[in-house]
Amino acid sequence: MDHQFNFCPNCATPLQLLSEVEDGGPKLRLRCPACGWTHWNNPTPVLAAIIEMEDRDGQVLLARNAAWQGRMFSLITGFMEAGEAPQEGIAREVLEETGLRIDAPSLVGVYDFQRMNQIIIAYHVLASGEIVLSPELAEYRLFRPEDLKCWRAGTGYAMADWLTARGIAPKWVELAPNPESPASAR
Repeated sequence: MDHQFNFCPNCATPLQLLSEVEDGGPKLRLRCPACGWTHWNNPTPVLAAIIEMEDRDGQVLLARNAAWQGRMFSLITGFMEAGEAPQEGIAREVLEETGLRIDAPSLVGVYDFQRMNQIIIAYHVLASGEIVLSPELAEYRLFRPEDLKCWRAGTGYAMADWLTARGIAPKWVELAPNPESPASAR
């Protein structure tokens, strides 16, 4: 269980793992024994974009996060903001991270990524134009869809589903888990 809190934000009492009966039965959660505050620890929505470059023969843009070690390239991802629809959020994230405006966002699927306590909402988008990376990204590469490799978690499953829908059998790569890379495909 991911503990992001040690003390109750209401009364400063140390939190404890306590079981209480909820709708689905007893649940063990981080709770305040004094005031009853509960840390729900619900998954965070993360948006992911499979960016197909219309002006580059349909190649897919993947980028490497500046904080990652190694040569892992991934989908463009980011957290959904309060008050925005997922389609608005994916357009914002792609523009912020690549400088590209997107067309035709199409939902690929929703994927569980428990290792990071996230729900990935993945879209296929069309884009064209000059790629200008944000400082958060170190570099990008363009891949032909048939050359993409997927990993068995989060956005890797989204990429595999997108490839399968296009009639391309996904190729899988096994990677050592990296908790600093919240959503990666290769």
